[in-house]
Amino acid sequence: MLQQLCMGKRQKSGTEPAPGQTISLRTLGEYLNLSPATISLVLNNAPGVRSIPQETRNRVIEAAAKFDYRPSFYARSLRKRQTFSIGVLVPDLNDHYATQVLSGVEELLMEEGYFYLTASHRRKPDLIEEYPRLLLDRCVEGFILIDTVLEHSLKVPAIAVAGHRKLEGVTNVVLDQRRAAELSLRHLYQLGHRRIAFMRGGSHSSDADERWELQMAVAKDLKIDVPAEMTVDIKLLVSTPEMGYGPANELINRGVDFSALVCYNDISAFGAIRALVDHGLRVPEDVSVVGFDDIQSAAFHNPSLTTIRQPLNQMGGVAARILLQRIRGQATFPDTVPIMPELVIRESSCPPGPRRSRGKRT
Repeated sequence: MLQQLCMGKRQKSGTEPAPGQTISLRTLGEYLNLSPATISLVLNNAPGVRSIPQETRNRVIEAAAKFDYRPSFYARSLRKRQTFSIGVLVPDLNDHYATQVLSGVEELLMEEGYFYLTASHRRKPDLIEEYPRLLLDRCVEGFILIDTVLEHSLKVPAIAVAGHRKLEGVTNVVLDQRRAAELSLRHLYQLGHRRIAFMRGGSHSSDADERWELQMAVAKDLKIDVPAEMTVDIKLLVSTPEMGYGPANELINRGVDFSALVCYNDISAFGAIRALVDHGLRVPEDVSVVGFDDIQSAAFHNPSLTTIRQPLNQMGGVAARILLQRIRGQATFPDTVPIMPELVIRESSCPPGPRRSRGKRT
């Protein structure tokens, strides 16, 4: 049958398409004197294409290149009942955490021929609720949610990076927060720190509550006392060092004596270091500072930041791979896929020095 499709028309070329004419399978067929079905089989490298003579296949490929023919995305979508599109929700497009995760997502989706639509919700509950509906109207086949607090299930498969809620149809790709707390606190404990202050993430961040609870559990195991005056909360909904600058100032102005500060993430650690320096304190000689995430700039900050490394690019790739496998029905996955952290020791931590006043610099 394929041979008949290919040989039923003359093999020499017909009339070229007129300038500006839309190039379709039909116009290519008229030019090549071949059926549109034959051309489609060749261009899609469909099963059975080897039954078509190589000379005919070469003519089809050359003509498609000559007239810059591009297959219709909509026709392909209707034929396969797929849009090859994914929706991605992030808190902020300038968020260093989100951009590194997104890089891993993008790399995998590009390899698989998928496109993604990104929406930045700025941690506003109404946008977190509305954007999935808007993206579903654009026929995305699934979602990747990066540091986004989701309240309910979605109509399509979804992967939450740093998600901690058990929702039907949602697979959580999460860092082992218990291990992360052990790595950071045991590091400071082994250096000799006992007066350790903590900066707690805001409830708007999906990791905040679990990270805090496990840090306090590990501190208790190490018999590290954490009085209320040694803790501060992040209040600003921003992804800039300002998020850590204010809480660190608040902590210093209380006059409490601490030799180390565990920050919620690297960005807040940068702001905290600025606040410490503004008060005449040296990092790490007077106060050691530990961050979280190991964003790209952590190694180049002054001082370079001791931090917990999340393999953010890898987490994005894992999320994208699992999502596509779920869309294709290729595998089943548990509710939670854990990722292991790593401690990266740099210049911002050292053994505690002599106690110094925490008063403001004059």
